[in-house]
Amino acid sequence: MSVSSDGIPGEEFQEVITIFSTLPAQFPDVSRDMIRTKQFLDASSAMVTLVEKFGKVFSPVIYDMNGNIKKITTKYNEDREKYKYLEDMILSERNDGGAIATDALMWLRRALHFLSTFFQYVIEDTSNEQCSPDLRTLIKNAYSETLEQYHGWLGTQLFNVLSRFAPNRRHLIYTLASDQHNQDAAVIKDMKKYNEKMSGCVKKLLQFYKDHDLESYSTV
Repeated sequence: MSVSSDGIPGEEFQEVITIFSTLPAQFPDVSRDMIRTKQFLDASSAMVTLVEKFGKVFSPVIYDMNGNIKKITTKYNEDREKYKYLEDMILSERNDGGAIATDALMWLRRALHFLSTFFQYVIEDTSNEQCSPDLRTLIKNAYSETLEQYHGWLGTQLFNVLSRFAPNRRHLIYTLASDQHNQDAAVIKDMKKYNEKMSGCVKKLLQFYKDHDLESYSTV
């Protein structure tokens, strides 16, 4: 088995276009700046269109993401210049005694955390040369690590039922390879690059909510 330049096992890596590079928006690089609201919302919406291709297991997450994106967008449209950055929007809302956008962003971040963790498990599973055909364990581990603590008994049971419809590895790679060929190395390479920015936004928002005591730990 040959290995790509990123250390990913598979066929010799060739430059191919995957769905990650064709998404209409990418998550912002937040290593040196606050999070630009419009770019983050556009990237989150693009993420929804991507995850919709994965099957029923993600349907509750997609529904929640769309609802929360809409709430944040409504707040952003009140004053696009003032709310250019997410952090400014949330702090301003708190000072005004509101919480709609704050709560929506918290749940959107949690959904992105779940998806980012799932992607990371797929990346690690590939890099370790496991290439597990059944991804249900990876999805369940990602859910347990991120969303489960915020869900009540009913929500957890619903996820357990939907996990039966999780895509297998072959279907996932087929979906993410825009040329519809088995291009594991190219897909994982682009997934890793994409996930670095998405997880960067998640981590920054996690720290921001912690620093400003904005996190709620009630279950739904």
